Amino acid sequence: MLGRTANGLFWMFRYLERAENTARLIDAGLRMALTRDLVTAEEEWRSVIATAGQRAGYEAKHGTYTGNQTWNYMLREKGNSSSVLSMFSLVRQNARLARNAISGELWEAINENWLVIEDQLSKPVGENRVLDTVATIRRAGTMAHGALAGSMLRDEGYHFARAGTFIERADSIARILDIKYYLLLPSLSYVGSSLDTGQWDQVLRSVSGDRAYRWLNAGQIDARGICEFLILDESFPRSLAFCYCALRDDLAALARLHGSEGHSNMLMRDADTRLTELTIDDIFDQGLHEFLVEFTANNASIADAIANDYRFLV
Repeated sequence: MLGRTANGLFWMFRYLERAENTARLIDAGLRMALTRDLVTAEEEWRSVIATAGQRAGYEAKHGTYTGNQTWNYMLREKGNSSSVLSMFSLVRQNARLARNAISGELWEAINENWLVIEDQLSKPVGENRVLDTVATIRRAGTMAHGALAGSMLRDEGYHFARAGTFIERADSIARILDIKYYLLLPSLSYVGSSLDTGQWDQVLRSVSGDRAYRWLNAGQIDARGICEFLILDESFPRSLAFCYCALRDDLAALARLHGSEGHSNMLMRDADTRLTELTIDDIFDQGLHEFLVEFTANNASIADAIANDYRFLV
């Protein structure tokens, strides 16, 4: 497979994951803001923008954090290269680049949903439409992943697509957890309060983990338990442990198909072993922030190594 085709598949699914994650953040922020007074609701939207990594761009354009301004900036702002509209446009561009390496069903899922999303985001999204729009974006991701799983050969293309998904998903989860500790919580005096509990609930909702966590923990919202769930629980498909287990398998499959291992396999094996051996006590003893900063740096190194091993830029 040509490096540019592998690159297209890898980034197609990275951008798809980013678009889905943004939709989940907006959905969680909207549901939280509806239960707050005006001032607290603005803080909720500020935290959503910060979690998405879009604060500098947003504040260069807006001086307040109203819901309508926030979700339209994240969904469709022309000057925002991280908007859902921009991300899904890149999904489609990369799908076209890799058109000969993907199934007809996957192409149709991407192309048809792009047309729907482009139409829905062609004008400002009001409060009466935002939940439907978010649902459309999430459904587009579900359809694309379903088409990948149900119609693609388990060849190089399949594994590059999955590698992109899990690299991006792991990065997103790590950043959401880090933002919680350093931006969402305004003061240590809030720890254990209803505000703190609500923010942790927002974290779970933003990764579609609220129902799974409550089922496993009898509905108890506990910061330490949530961190353990999102970092170390291999049964939850958005935990760091699950992402790395899947990524390890996909990189191993690529190595077998190519007849040799690359630097990415070595980095992946080391990272996966370190994560598997950790307990939540080890993570908190090291410091959650320090652990997450190290994790995101290592994750970026693995992504770079994949690109180098398979000559994405050639």
